[in-house]
Amino acid sequence: MPEAEQLLHETVEARAKAQRLLDGLIAAKSASERRLADLRQTDLLSRVTGRSSIDNAIESTRRMIEMIDRLLADLRWTLESDRLALE
Repeated sequence: MPEAEQLLHETVEARAKAQRLLDGLIAAKSASERRLADLRQTDLLSRVTGRSSIDNAIESTRRMIEMIDRLLADLRWTLESDRLALE
């Protein structure tokens, strides 16, 4: 597999892992909120800052996925340009 295609493959895998992480964080946030509601408590960080640590992790992971998506678009464009140049 040529180097650019290998990089594309690895980047696609990294994006899939990041998406699984995001899905897990969103599920953990829901579970945490349910548990806090059951205990009639609030998230202290959220109360002080307006955002919980899980909210921050979710936002960070979303930004990471957006960056990976841009990288994938660039890689695909480069691969397509290289293929067209060889024709």
